[in-house]
Amino acid sequence: MIVGTVKEIKNHEYRVGLTPESVHELTAHGHRVLVESGAGLGIGASDEAYAEAGAELVATAADIFAKAEMIVKVKEPQPVERAMLREGQILYTYLHLAPDPEQTKDLVKSGAVCIAYETVTDDFGGLPLLKPMSQVAGRMSIQAGATALEKAHGGRGVLLGGVPGVLPGKVVVIGGGVVGFNAAQMAVGMGADVTILDRSTVVLEKLATHFGASAKTLYASRANLAASVAQADLVIGAVLVPGAAAPKLVSRAMLSTMQPGAVLVDVAIDQGGCFETSHATTHAEPTYVVDGIVHYAVANMPGAVARTSTYALNNATLPHALAIANLGWKEALKRDRHLLAGLNVWAGKVTYEAVARDLGYEPTAPEAALA
Repeated sequence: MIVGTVKEIKNHEYRVGLTPESVHELTAHGHRVLVESGAGLGIGASDEAYAEAGAELVATAADIFAKAEMIVKVKEPQPVERAMLREGQILYTYLHLAPDPEQTKDLVKSGAVCIAYETVTDDFGGLPLLKPMSQVAGRMSIQAGATALEKAHGGRGVLLGGVPGVLPGKVVVIGGGVVGFNAAQMAVGMGADVTILDRSTVVLEKLATHFGASAKTLYASRANLAASVAQADLVIGAVLVPGAAAPKLVSRAMLSTMQPGAVLVDVAIDQGGCFETSHATTHAEPTYVVDGIVHYAVANMPGAVARTSTYALNNATLPHALAIANLGWKEALKRDRHLLAGLNVWAGKVTYEAVARDLGYEPTAPEAALA
C-alpha cells in the first residue's frame, strides 16, 4: 500500500502522523511511504532521518494526497486538505466530528474511508488511541492552568502549591477518566488542594483508593458541582462521551459565583467543550476572559509537547496502521471489531451513531461497509 503523511497545518500543531521509526516498520512490511518534506521538523525528525527509514520525500501535500492510498495524520483535516480527499481513500487520524458539522459534511462528500483514532476501542472498554493524548492533555492542563493563574496572565495570582503559612490553591477536576486522573496526579504532585468529581461510583472508588488522603472525591451532582466550582481557583473540564459532543456542565451563571481571576481549562474542547462559555483557542492566543474568569481552551494541547506526544501516539496507532496497510481497510476492520468502531464516515455515509445523532444524519451501521 502507498501510505502518506503530511505536515500538519493547524495553528501551532507540531506533531506528525508517522515518526521515522514508524516509517521503518511500514517499509519493512513492503509498503511505500510518502512523507512531505519538513513534516517531522516539529519533533526534531529531519528529512534525512525519514529517508534513511525508507520514506520517499515529497515536496507538497497535494502530491501525497494525489498518490497515497492511506493518509496518516494527527489532527482533523483542514478545509484545504479535505478538498484533496478522494473516493475510497483511507484517512486515519483524529476527527472529533460531533462538534464540527463542516468537516463532517466535507468528509461525507469526499467518499473517503475515515477512521477516527478517538473512537477505536479495546477489550477493556477503553479508547486506546485517545488515551496517550488524554494522558498528555491531563498533565498539561495543570501546567497551563498554573500559568494562567499568574497575575501577569490575568489570573488570581495564586500558587497552586502554596508556601508554608499560606494555603495551596484549590483545584477541581470534573471527570475522573484518563484526563482527570492525570490532571489530579499533577495537581497533587504540585501540592494543590484537589477535588475530583465523577458520576461513576466505581471510578470514585478507584480514585479514592489511588489518591488516599492526597485528593478528595465527590459525586458529581449538580449541587456538588456548583459548590466546588464556586470555591475553585482552577477548574479542569475532563469529561468525555465517546464520539459525541461534550455536555455543558458549567454554565455562564456559575461564573458569577467564582473568584475573579479563577481559571477554567477545558480539555473537552475537541468535542465542543464542557463549559458553556468555552470556544476553541490556539497556542498563539490560548486564553480569553469571560465575566472575570480566565478560560484556556486550546484544541490541540498536546501539540505544544510535540515530540513526547507524537511518539506516544505512534506507539498506539502504528499497529492498526500496519493492519490496514497489510490487509486492506475492509479486511482489517472485519478482523478487528475495535478498529471497526473507529469507522466514522464511509462512502458518503456517517457510520458512527453518536456523530450521526448529534449532526442530524441517518446513521449507517459500520458493518454495512464490510458487506
